[in-house]
Amino acid sequence: MISNTLVLEYTDVLTRNENMKYYTHLDRSEIERFIDDICLISYHQKIHFLWRPFLKDANDDMVLEVAVNSGAKAIITFNPKDFKGVREKFNIEIMTPKEYLLYQGVIQ
Repeated sequence: MISNTLVLEYTDVLTRNENMKYYTHLDRSEIERFIDDICLISYHQKIHFLWRPFLKDANDDMVLEVAVNSGAKAIITFNPKDFKGVREKFNIEIMTPKEYLLYQGVIQ
């Protein structure tokens, strides 16, 4: 699932100079093509309701908006603490990638 605001956030974060130093083998155009590829394989969710502000970080609220509007059952994140209260308020599970892979039986 993706929204226009989430694409803009991904582009902003991934093309910041301080982040580009971690993937020196890629230039900005390659990062933008990667984001384009994500858009091609994603469901584009229109945002009909704004749930902001709910989380401490407005950028995390963008992820929550997509999840709520799409009827997602889970948000997979390396930072579950950033989504405190989401499970209780919106009935959306918050899982780390490892927890999700364990749940799916991909790893043991």
